Amino acid sequence: MGWRVRLPNAIFLGVSEPFVAEMRAWGLVAAAELERVVVVSPHLDDAVLGCAHFLNAHPGTTVVTVFAGRPESYPTPMERWDALCGFVPGDEVHVARRAEDTAALALLGATPRWLDFVEHSYLERSAWARGDDIVEVLEPTLAALEPTAVLAPFGLGNPDHAHTHDACLLVRERLAPDVAWFCYEDTGYKHIPGVLARRIAGLLRGGIWPTPAALPLRVDDDHKRRAIECYPSQLRALEADWQIGAKLAAPAPEQYWRLAPPVPGWDAFADT
Repeated sequence: MGWRVRLPNAIFLGVSEPFVAEMRAWGLVAAAELERVVVVSPHLDDAVLGCAHFLNAHPGTTVVTVFAGRPESYPTPMERWDALCGFVPGDEVHVARRAEDTAALALLGATPRWLDFVEHSYLERSAWARGDDIVEVLEPTLAALEPTAVLAPFGLGNPDHAHTHDACLLVRERLAPDVAWFCYEDTGYKHIPGVLARRIAGLLRGGIWPTPAALPLRVDDDHKRRAIECYPSQLRALEADWQIGAKLAAPAPEQYWRLAPPVPGWDAFADT
């Protein structure tokens, strides 16, 4: 039986041997691409929530958290999320959260690197850090780490996530072209109806085709659970807002998407 792929302006009936060889490699990741990996995390927990199985399989990975800074002062009354987390006035929230992150990443063999951008919930909208602001710090941070691959969030459902994603795309344009780029799905936010599909569609139309990639994972649900439990403050709020326990318990493996140009000649597929 002939193999067939239908595209907007072409029909392939059968395929040549070179095309078959190329097709067989789609979705796979070369070991050299994962020699030095950096995971970019919007907040102090997102990398572990979204990438723990990957981190477990790749000890030595660096996790760069963008919004890990302390506000000049904590708001009064206390910010809603911090209250849900169980913090009370006078607590040094970011000291506690960095300690949680240190413990979780140590369990997974990863190294934290914290940037000092302040979460949007502490700030007036005019003071929010956006992609153009973040990239000026994120680019030299990543360049100094000399990654062979970067895992970035899709940037869903939260301004800090979206601005981190935007900054990562800007860094992608500036770093060496041989760096492999992937996106991971933002835990919790990916369940908002339509937001992941909308992000994928936007990237596709922009010429950066997000395609599922078979990254090597060490799937150990108990180990991932222990790492996530290193964030007790965040779990309280995540359960209150997202019923996160049931979602993390579901048998859904982590999914990673390679960001790369389309296969030559397939550009028109983005417009269908």
